[in-house]
Amino acid sequence: MAEITAATVKELRERTGAGMMDCKKALAEVSGDMEAAIDWLRTKGLAAAAKKAGRQAAEGLVGVAVAGTTGAAVEVNSETDFVAKNDQFQQFVRDVTQVALATGDNIEALAAAAYPGGGTVQEKLTANIATIGENQALRRAQIISVTEGVIVPYVHNAVAPGLGKIGVLVALESAASADKLEALGKQLAMHIAAANPQALHAEGLDPVMIERERVVAAEKANESGKPANIIEKMVEGAIAKFKKEAALLSQLFVMDNKTPVQDVVSAAAKEAGTPITLKGYVRFQLGEGIEKQQSDFAAEVAAAAGV
Repeated sequence: MAEITAATVKELRERTGAGMMDCKKALAEVSGDMEAAIDWLRTKGLAAAAKKAGRQAAEGLVGVAVAGTTGAAVEVNSETDFVAKNDQFQQFVRDVTQVALATGDNIEALAAAAYPGGGTVQEKLTANIATIGENQALRRAQIISVTEGVIVPYVHNAVAPGLGKIGVLVALESAASADKLEALGKQLAMHIAAANPQALHAEGLDPVMIERERVVAAEKANESGKPANIIEKMVEGAIAKFKKEAALLSQLFVMDNKTPVQDVVSAAAKEAGTPITLKGYVRFQLGEGIEKQQSDFAAEVAAAAGV
């Protein structure tokens, strides 16, 4: 048996584009024979999948699921929206969301977790890439739970139960009846999907985001030509307004556009006769934060033809 060295693994990885661990396993399976290892990777669909790995995946689906007092949200990306309609891809997202409920939201641990039917989540993803023919990526996951109360899931414009492009989970901590909490949670989830809050409380807003708003507000205020002390008040007023509009509890409820969300929760608690706390939320919007590549098809054809 030929010695399997780091250099050999590196060479196989460079020749096939497959993952390091897959290359190591391939060499071990064929006693270190380089060409046989390449064929082994190809038969497993790993080499083909690796070639697609460089292509950007910014479409796909968000999945949400709840088990008891715990909810999970997962985003799995694909290259095109067409794949999001594929039954195989939808089932994968659905299954991975369920796995996340048991495994947690660490992506590495989720990828290494057992997949229903055999293998790991990552192995199933790799097989899907090979059979569906597009790059796909397990991008992120998040878990939320309550000690007592409910987790309410909501998918805006769902393409299938629990699957869509905007997924929301609302955590309500309370001893109130599940029916009342579910109804409140559904309304809050719809608000969150539409209003896209950046944090639960103003104190939880990203300082970098606030500083960016401060710079913009200062530039606008300076254009007014007013005295420095007035400009300072204008800037602080703008920041206060931004915080109010960006934090969930102080946002105006989209159902009436006049009542702060915190007051909506308080009114529901009064009606239920017991405290209700909006403990937290999760909002995943497909592809947010991914800078989509703009493809110039004519340029690609010219480049391929050597023009």
